[in-house]
Amino acid sequence: MIVHGELPPGEALTLRGIGAQFGVSMTPAREAVRRLIAEGALVMSSSGRVATPELSNERLEELASLRALLEPELASRALPRAHFALIDRMEVINQGISQAIARQDPVGYIRMNLEFHRALYLRAQAPAFLAMTETVWLQLGPTMRKLYGRLRRTEPPQHHRLILAALRAGDEPSLRLAVRADVTQGLRMLKN
Repeated sequence: MIVHGELPPGEALTLRGIGAQFGVSMTPAREAVRRLIAEGALVMSSSGRVATPELSNERLEELASLRALLEPELASRALPRAHFALIDRMEVINQGISQAIARQDPVGYIRMNLEFHRALYLRAQAPAFLAMTETVWLQLGPTMRKLYGRLRRTEPPQHHRLILAALRAGDEPSLRLAVRADVTQGLRMLKN
């Protein structure tokens, strides 16, 4: 729910509510919340209130910089293993992004966009890089929902076409550039 932007920034959560929603007792709910706080996906105030983070401009810049470092590297490492079946799958995912946009479905859009990137990054066979990237995505999930509302998209991100073209051509510099532009462009729009 967090990574896909189902919860807006600043959304308060309770252990009881989490337990009821997922059909678990307080203990697993508490452990999940602790882990999500440790990963930066949730924040806890001094009064013990748990909520999704409202990211400052500095934090957005930091997370955008992390994406700009990690994701082009993952894409570059995936390139030698990016076979035509993967590229075709990414094309289908990109069509799913178009459908989510047509339905004005921000959660579907975010889910499909992350699936587009994850499909490529899994080919990198770099689990530490991927885990770090997914932690950044988790921290950005609620904010990505806010971003979707500002973008007013009518078609998939233009950089996805460039990513797919670079993969087909085996062009690493273009791939790195397209991924970097794709992962940082939208986040810049959120800065106040």
